[in-house]
Amino acid sequence: MLNPGHNGGNAANPAAINRSVPAGFGEYKACDTTGTNTNAGYPEHAFNWDVTLRVRSLLQAHGVRVILTRPNDSGVGPCVDERARIGNEAGVDAVVSIHADGAPTDGHGFHVCEDSRQPAGAAIARQSHALTVAVHDALLKGSGFTTSTYLGSNGYYPRDDLAGLNSATVPATFLEIGNMRNASDAARQSSAAGRQQVAVAVAAGILAWLG
Repeated sequence: MLNPGHNGGNAANPAAINRSVPAGFGEYKACDTTGTNTNAGYPEHAFNWDVTLRVRSLLQAHGVRVILTRPNDSGVGPCVDERARIGNEAGVDAVVSIHADGAPTDGHGFHVCEDSRQPAGAAIARQSHALTVAVHDALLKGSGFTTSTYLGSNGYYPRDDLAGLNSATVPATFLEIGNMRNASDAARQSSAAGRQQVAVAVAAGILAWLG
């Protein structure tokens, strides 16, 4: 399952996306957010959606069945708990969430998040880590982005506040593919060629994990 973060209709529906939903480990957070954007106004939700469609096409060409958490880039949500529920449905081998970050302009690069508390047991934790490493290595090798200079360590950033990871009962990872407020990263994210390069790398990591 590919989970493109945010959605194009979120900004116009604050009541819907600001309501509180379960986020795992007994915590609650907002249903969703609007995401970030480049300084020139290219929105994260559009980047996430475009990269996801490209990854889906590449995976399907290798015979992988792919489902998405949202059908387009003009809707609202779904909420983070609903995204997690879709990912936990029978038949899903793994969940990959696709995002970009919004950080101080002098920071650049990608980082990959896995759950620091791993809710689904040791076996799923090992598989999640293997998936995280596979996609990390593929991004480092082929995406054109360096590892993050501003967050995490060597392109890894464990977290326990992401509902999709907190609630996952299947292997899951969460990608932050560049800083949209950094001019160099934003130029790559805003370019169709740059997004295709990212998609090829993400697909390569997933295929490597699938074997």
